[in-house]
Amino acid sequence: MAVPEGTARRGGTAFVLGGGGVLGAAEVGMLQALAERGIRPDLVVGTSVGAINGALVAADPGPDAVRRLRAVWAELTSQNIFAGSLLGRVGTLVRTRTHVHPSGPLRDLLDAHLPARTFADLAVPFQCVAASVERAAEHWFTDGALVDAVLASCAVPGLLPPVRLGGEHFLDGGLVHSIPVGRAVALGAGTVYVLHVGRIDRPLRAPTRPWEVATVAFEIARRHRYAADLAALPPGVTVHVLPAGDAAPPGTANLRYRDFSGVADRIDRAHAAAAGYLEQVATATDGEA
Repeated sequence: MAVPEGTARRGGTAFVLGGGGVLGAAEVGMLQALAERGIRPDLVVGTSVGAINGALVAADPGPDAVRRLRAVWAELTSQNIFAGSLLGRVGTLVRTRTHVHPSGPLRDLLDAHLPARTFADLAVPFQCVAASVERAAEHWFTDGALVDAVLASCAVPGLLPPVRLGGEHFLDGGLVHSIPVGRAVALGAGTVYVLHVGRIDRPLRAPTRPWEVATVAFEIARRHRYAADLAALPPGVTVHVLPAGDAAPPGTANLRYRDFSGVADRIDRAHAAAAGYLEQVATATDGEA
């Protein structure tokens, strides 16, 4: 895979934002903790909901980014983009045969809140990934229309329609690269902050109940490339995996993709946990100086 040149400062700082639906609210709290420490990215890469959060940060990596993100998530909570009656969702599925929600509400939300229209308008280099249906391969968006690319990265199979761009159809980037640490490293990042939705900081256990089989299988598929990226880190690259602040790893509640009721608490928990982690890192660094 060819990697674009000149995407970010060699050895700079990258924010990697993973996918995970409504649980992506945790990434907002992590971003707040990073901003309070004065840690700003030279590069942002994102997948799915991480593409939404990442694009907003790349557009304006200053203090206003977190305020803007909180406003977006507040709107997601009050005006659910997946709104609609059961009958309406069934009607959409019958009509389209591929998905239960139109992408229009999400597009409108991005149009309203993203202060950049193209990748070239962003303050910080940004890339997001989607899965090409025709090629059964990852596709990294690096230029062109920003909202189209983010929508492609967020096109959850069965929930939202595939996004057609350049003669191809694209689905959610989490299908091919859920937490793309390797992409940030390939683009020259020397320090990587991983912002995720939870779950990855807990080891998996073998399923003991029928309904756990699919969940464990999904988590294996979701995590294996991320684990391979971490195992293959080149010398000199530092990765910080920020904690999400969960007392217990998120489970099947993530399947309730229309439930935004816990967003504010999730942001606050992740903020507190990430701030604590960054304080420990700073203290350890000062002790070594």
